[in-house]
Amino acid sequence: MSALAAPNEVVTKALLRQVNVPGLDRPAALITLDNGFDHTKPNTFGPGGLTSLDEAITAALAANPAFIAVTGKPYVFCVGADIVGLPALADREQALEIGRLGHRVFARLKDSQIPTFAFVNGAAMGGGLELALHCHYRTLSGGAAALALPEVSLGLVPGWGGTQLLPNLIGIPAATQVIIQNPLMQNKMLKPKQAAELGIADVLLEPADFLERSLEWAAGVVRGEVTVTRPEVDKDMWAGVLYFARQTLDQRLHGAVPAAYKALDLLETAKDADFVTGTAAEDEALADLVFSEELRSGLYAFDLVQRRAKRPAGAPDKGLARPVTKVGIVGAGLMASQLALLFARRLQVPVVMTDLDQSRVDKGVGYVHTQIEKAVSKGRMDKGTAAKLYGLVSGSVDKSVFADADFVIEAVFEDLNVKKQVWAELEKIVKPEAVLATNTSSLSVTAMAADLEHPERVVGFHFFNPVAVLPLLEIVRGERTDDATLATAFAVGKQLRKSCVLVKDAPAFVVNRLLTRFLGTVFAAVDAGTPLEVANSALDPLGLPMRPLALLQLVGPAVAYHVGGTLHGAFPDRFGVSENLKRIADSGQPIVVDDEVNAEVAKLLVVGDQPLTAEQVRQNALDALAEEIRLMLDEGVVAEAQDIDLCMILGAGWPFHLGGVTPYLDRTGTSERVTGRRFLPRGAASLPA
Repeated sequence: MSALAAPNEVVTKALLRQVNVPGLDRPAALITLDNGFDHTKPNTFGPGGLTSLDEAITAALAANPAFIAVTGKPYVFCVGADIVGLPALADREQALEIGRLGHRVFARLKDSQIPTFAFVNGAAMGGGLELALHCHYRTLSGGAAALALPEVSLGLVPGWGGTQLLPNLIGIPAATQVIIQNPLMQNKMLKPKQAAELGIADVLLEPADFLERSLEWAAGVVRGEVTVTRPEVDKDMWAGVLYFARQTLDQRLHGAVPAAYKALDLLETAKDADFVTGTAAEDEALADLVFSEELRSGLYAFDLVQRRAKRPAGAPDKGLARPVTKVGIVGAGLMASQLALLFARRLQVPVVMTDLDQSRVDKGVGYVHTQIEKAVSKGRMDKGTAAKLYGLVSGSVDKSVFADADFVIEAVFEDLNVKKQVWAELEKIVKPEAVLATNTSSLSVTAMAADLEHPERVVGFHFFNPVAVLPLLEIVRGERTDDATLATAFAVGKQLRKSCVLVKDAPAFVVNRLLTRFLGTVFAAVDAGTPLEVANSALDPLGLPMRPLALLQLVGPAVAYHVGGTLHGAFPDRFGVSENLKRIADSGQPIVVDDEVNAEVAKLLVVGDQPLTAEQVRQNALDALAEEIRLMLDEGVVAEAQDIDLCMILGAGWPFHLGGVTPYLDRTGTSERVTGRRFLPRGAASLPA
């Protein structure tokens, strides 16, 4: 075990105690996983934690209890392997050893002659969920915050039995969803009800008295009074499901995420292989992936999302933030309505929208009410909460309703003069300390506030669409924005459960500037004569969440043309204006249909006679990104390259296996070739030299 020692491991101890349960002739053995910290530092397994669990199982078996149960500290079961220690593994043999250790310890619960139970009282991810799967029976708390096997999103596979146990428990379609599909969908988590319906848990219990009810239920199983039935797994559909899954991966990722394909191979093994053979294959896959560039980028991205996003670089002292007891929203269109619902749900304060006429106001408030009704009908919101939200959201055509608002955000047409007119009118109405926030996607916050009496209270507050889904919030400091305004913006962003990044007031900020440069380069190839199909598929080897033309359609050609025009005005040498893009916008036709280029759109284009190959299009796009990122860092748009990556992951959905963007540019040599140096030190998001 000395070869596996992890000096920085926060050891999760397995604490054993005997529990007397009514109706049983001898005590039960209860093992509680606890690393000694509160729920903000969840339980994880490194070599020390696995050794502690091994010792606890040995002691429990020696006591010959009525049953053995494993649970976690308050709110947390276990969130898996201690991935912080993975980069410290020196060679493939050590990676194999950590896989084998986990398998050996967990298998003792699976192979035990004494009944074993997992009382999943809170978050259970990765190796934590795999531990639970090894137990003979599982209870699950309705308050468990997160349930998942997220390894593929990082560049790994479930390496402690998950790929072998889960499909044989809940069937191959559901297992493929949990192990591959969910991690690739922004690391989607299962809610307790979903996990129970899939069959991952045998019974779902209320959180208030979860441990007591779990002990009672387990005692019922041991006495034979509770019968656990599980549906038979249909193995005839196994090959068909995996064939379809592989086709889907090829269409989406084009081989860019090795971990996803390894996971498919392991799921295929699980159909007929015995457990020992299957877990040995997991060990080999894990050892291969630990020393891959994709994993190092994935770990870097995970650290950004879990740590840096929670402590934004450059944010002012939170003690300067002012309280917000009422929110005003200028506008009642789709974006404004989404904001109204979000503010009401998260801040639980009155939210009032205004617009030019009553019909628009009514439509905006109606949208909010409809979304609340949908949430209730789907069981995502109780009727009491819904009734409260109905009362919090209102609308008016009279802007005087903003007089007592502490925070007013505008979501009107993306035109500087329109926005300046809005603020000039509002400044005469709102109280002196009210924060004025703009949801502009590309315009200057400084210019917007220039003519105001109090420009220091104007701040950029740029959301990404759809507002409820994408977690990024770009908070933009204008030249005269003061610390109190900025601190209030960060405090509100945190209450909204958004990941906030401080951004300098520069054209289009971070995500839109990079995506516009990226899409502009691709569309310049089209203007030169490159077929739409070639330009659209050129970036496939990166495994991006969307092809360029699908992304352009999502943004909207008119919006893309407008933002491109703004950036062309600021940086004419790097941002062109495509008249073909305007033709498409004016036509109103979709660019792609079911991921295929619309032939009617192709007829609208006026192009040159110098087509590029897919490889040339791809390299031009990557070169453009590298150049633009270096310029943004030199301009101080954000503090560090890490903030660029965080923005691209959380605001544009760029995958973990790329590390956002700069690790990929580094490892392909693009950074050094285009800018003369790397963005990150060697080993920070890549294998050491």
